[in-house]
Amino acid sequence: MAEQVALVIGGILGGLLLLLLLIGVSYYLWKRLCATFTYEELSGTTAASSAQGDAICPPDARTQASRPPGVPFVVPPSLQSRDWVPLSSGEWAQVPQDPYPAPKLLPHTTSSNLGDACVAGTINPELYKIPEDKSEADFPEGCLGRLWFSVEYQQEAERLLVGLIKAQRLHTRSENCGLLVKLHLLPDERRFLQSKTKHRTTSPQFDEQFIFQVSSKSVTQRVLRFSVYLVDRQRKHQLLGQVLFPLKKETLAGNCRHILWRDLEAESLEPPSEFGDLQFCLSYNDRLNRLTVVVLRAKGLRLRENSSFVSVFVKVSLMNHNKFVKCKKTSAVLGSTNPVYSETFSFKANPAELDTASLSLTVLQSAEGDRSHELGRVVVGPYMYTRGRELEHWNEMLSKPKELVKRWHALCCTTEP
Repeated sequence: MAEQVALVIGGILGGLLLLLLLIGVSYYLWKRLCATFTYEELSGTTAASSAQGDAICPPDARTQASRPPGVPFVVPPSLQSRDWVPLSSGEWAQVPQDPYPAPKLLPHTTSSNLGDACVAGTINPELYKIPEDKSEADFPEGCLGRLWFSVEYQQEAERLLVGLIKAQRLHTRSENCGLLVKLHLLPDERRFLQSKTKHRTTSPQFDEQFIFQVSSKSVTQRVLRFSVYLVDRQRKHQLLGQVLFPLKKETLAGNCRHILWRDLEAESLEPPSEFGDLQFCLSYNDRLNRLTVVVLRAKGLRLRENSSFVSVFVKVSLMNHNKFVKCKKTSAVLGSTNPVYSETFSFKANPAELDTASLSLTVLQSAEGDRSHELGRVVVGPYMYTRGRELEHWNEMLSKPKELVKRWHALCCTTEP
């Protein structure tokens, strides 16, 4: 009987021990399982504010005691360049980024290329630059030099203000020669103003101002002439070139200063013809079927009356089979035997019509009423109508489309004076 009781008690104790062992093993496995799936929630704002005084170090410097050894921690490559802050629990968290970061301004460059990259929302100063006029730096072959000047007319005081600014690339034999400029207000050939002499330079800087007193009624009939002279050691003057600038209403409008530049032209050494000479340009645009005539100036005209109130103009006529097609006139210039016009006219002409077309340029002197006297005429065209220089001018115009071909022509008188 005692043995049976001992066996029963031993079985109960063994069962209890086995139950305790099972409970211990289950509890250990449950803890391991919970440690695997448990994570700590990060508070971005609180963590960032509580870590202001702590030193920031990369996540690689963390100790393994802050995280269970069974849970790996890998920073993605895209986040390795971010800043990290320590949490109060020993973990590391990212510094919160601004959802609307301010754009980074690019450094300004001196390049004028408008295609350079620029951050959206910023001002690109290259877009507001005025493009430079590259024609000022282009000097044609055989250029004698270039002159810069300014013109301003004061209506109330009736004064013409002329500024002589500078000259560049003057074609001189030696830099030891001096340079000066004489200013005439044509048709007055006797009175002139003169600049200071510049030495040892082919690109002198003048920066001088001159004043001409001229009435508002006659100012548009005047022509400014800039004559550039070389001065040698004996103080002799040799003409290098000149610029003729007609004073038009468009140039003098606005009561403001107009800055201009012109290339020097050599003075014609040939004596004028019996009835005078006329200089003009011809150009033909085969795409637009446009014939262009630029009447520049005349010289050596034989006026019938020696009076300053006599006006001279040029009539340009387009003819076809010697039949009148269209006619245009220049403005009249008062009392000058060497008038300057610089006016452009265009005519419509098909390529097939150029073999039978011609241009007649007639210089006329106005008389009383609506009458006028012919001072001379020149005709340019194909072989059917012309010969010599007039035919050469016409053929050169056709061989150089869209280019202005400039020449002097002698006037012929067709009527008895």
